[in-house]
This record gives sequence, C-alpha cells and structure tokens, in this order.
Amino acid sequence: MIYIDDHIDDFDLQEALATVSAQRREQALRYRFERDQRLCLAAYRLLRQALTTEYGINELPQFIYDSKGKPALAGHPDIHFSMSHCSAAVACAVSDRPIGIDIETLEHYSEEVASHVMNDDEMRRILESPYPNAAFTRLWTMKESLFKLTGDDCGGNIARMLEDVTRFWFTTTVQVSYLCTTCEFIE
Repeated sequence: MIYIDDHIDDFDLQEALATVSAQRREQALRYRFERDQRLCLAAYRLLRQALTTEYGINELPQFIYDSKGKPALAGHPDIHFSMSHCSAAVACAVSDRPIGIDIETLEHYSEEVASHVMNDDEMRRILESPYPNAAFTRLWTMKESLFKLTGDDCGGNIARMLEDVTRFWFTTTVQVSYLCTTCEFIE
C-alpha cells in the first residue's frame, strides 16, 4: 500500500520529536535545517500510520540494516517497506513483498545532468515529450525505486538501470508538484 503526505508543515516539530523512536529522533536531529528534520519525521510518521492501518502494529518502528544499508523492520521480517521524501512531500510503501519507492518534485531538469544518468532511448523520450521535466522525473523515480527494491545500481552505471526491467512492475502517481513511483517484482 502506498501512503503520501504533502502537509509537511502541519505538525508541531517538537511534539513530533517526542513521539518517535529515539533512533529516528537522533536521525532527524542530525539534519541542520528544520525542513529536513520535518521530512525525516513525516516519513517515519507515515510509516507508523501505514503499519497501524495495514498490519495493526502500534509500536514505534525500529530499523535494522543489511550489508548494503537497506533498512528493515526489527521484529517484522515479513513486512517490507520503503520511504522517500522530496521538498514537497513524503511517501511510504508497505507490503508483504519487497518494494521500493521514490518521490521527487516536478522541477526543471538539466539536460546536461540527464545525459549522464539516462541512456539514449530515455533521452529521446524526454526530449520528445511535451513535458520533458515530467518525463525525466518519471524515469528518475523509476530508477530510484528500482534501486531501493534491489540495491543494484548496475555497477554505478545509472543510465543502464532500466534496460532490462521485465521482472519489475512500476506504478506512478502524479500530482501538481511531485511524482511518485513504486517498484515491485512481478510474481
């Protein structure tokens, strides 16, 4: 299930810090800017909401990390999740199967940057699109969600990441200011 929250300023920061795990509080406070602290806390709060709604879990989630740094829920190896945030919103996906999610704002993109992270076919699709920033953002969120699912970045060659995606299912949600994509294995 996918959860998105774009009301990042609608909670009291100090109150939120008091209602999350010590692990997440420490992580949030490592951020220098309040906006980043809010995004970190909002993503965690969204995960809590998802766990309560989907699985009836009311405890504060604690994370453990695998050798690649991918988080998992301590005590709940059968529940998979992924979180992401951008300046406009946070997103969280929970599932009984591995899942990856990425959310990004729909802003102007740099063609120079895009040429380093997209292959020739992807660049063609971006340049031919009536909305190149949305086309770029969709492809970028597909790559990020795939990476969060698998942990494989094609040996650092990001441009190649979507060359063979026949094993994966992507779902994209588009809003006025952001775009969110999830990636799952096809059964």
